Amino acid sequence: MSIVLVGVNHKTAPVEVRERLAFTDEACNAGLRSLVDGQVIREGLIVSTCNRVEVLAETAMLNDTTQRVIQFLSRDEYLPHSFFETHLYKHTDDMAVRHLFRVSSSLDSMVVGEPQVLGQIRRAYSIALDAGTTGRVLNRLVPHAFRVAKRVRTETGIGASAVSISYMAVELGKKIFNSLAGHTALLIGAGEMAELSARHLVNAGVSRVLLANRSEEPARRLASELGGEPVSFERIADYVAEADVVICSTSADHYVVTEEMVRKALTKRRNRPAFFIDISVPRNIDPAVGEIPNVFVFDIDDLESVIASNIREREREAERAELIVESEIMQFQQSLRALDAGPTIGAMRQTLHDIARQELSRHRNRLGALTAEQEHAIEALLLSTVNKISHPVLTQMRRSFDASDEETVQAWRDIFGLEE
Repeated sequence: MSIVLVGVNHKTAPVEVRERLAFTDEACNAGLRSLVDGQVIREGLIVSTCNRVEVLAETAMLNDTTQRVIQFLSRDEYLPHSFFETHLYKHTDDMAVRHLFRVSSSLDSMVVGEPQVLGQIRRAYSIALDAGTTGRVLNRLVPHAFRVAKRVRTETGIGASAVSISYMAVELGKKIFNSLAGHTALLIGAGEMAELSARHLVNAGVSRVLLANRSEEPARRLASELGGEPVSFERIADYVAEADVVICSTSADHYVVTEEMVRKALTKRRNRPAFFIDISVPRNIDPAVGEIPNVFVFDIDDLESVIASNIREREREAERAELIVESEIMQFQQSLRALDAGPTIGAMRQTLHDIARQELSRHRNRLGALTAEQEHAIEALLLSTVNKISHPVLTQMRRSFDASDEETVQAWRDIFGLEE
């Protein structure tokens, strides 16, 4: 029994390779059914995201499996081996387990500590379960990877510091107001950065999200998705007065939010604090706004300096996480050996019980007339005796499994005529 992992990721392959290898959910399901043949590959799972495409397999034929997976990835005539094979990494057994544990724990992510990949692996496992391509090994390995990820998240600070601009912006808002619950946010612009910020704001508990954009349709679409309110771009000054948090992300080449606008807004707010985040390049919020009392302004350079510090902190925490991964690999090895030992030891015990029952049957006539209770008692005594005599033997067999002493394990099998 061997575990094999073959794949590419953002470190080894450019996007034009990854996108060609990627699978939809439907293609994963159908592909797994064709990949797992029960002979060369007995179990399989496909992880396909924007940053990685990986095939995880359990096999009895290690030498044949890697090439079989490569042929599987080259699934049509327009995707030859030469297009992607130089970008592949190939791991077996402990290295494959280590890779899965690191990926699940976000140690192999583009941004270390980001949790999205764990959900993607959960999805991949669900698809494999639906396809019926997991078995005793992957059904033990993948849930173990989930437990490793949970340990890393709870025992280290790897995910504690914000490392994306949109998330950092919202985290700073939470620090200024203690909580964003019950507050109003105004997003100026409806591009990708604004959308990410809006989603983080909603998750943080903001009660009202206003969206202003020069083109009204993107603002209406995003407002519809998030339960926000599209507002007129021409009336930004009015809405700045209502907003506790203003995030500006447009392509304008001038100041969209001016010092005069904010001073008037603060008068309407009766000097209640306001928080402005400018993630536009060039800047869309007049830096002079930051000189106004009770107004806090951060631009993209401010955010990136905090993020750089947070990344360094995550990297320090990642070192602690790697130790957790290594300890969990050893635990998984032990559980896998127990998985191997169970059927052999069970077969051994059953063989000895069968021998005892056969001998009882062969000598039954010599015992004369017995009641059902007496027959049951004699059989129970016989099996109990066999168990006590065989206990040291079974214990030694289990030790051989734990020590990965395949030669001794096979000797036990040969002595008692047990199938592998």
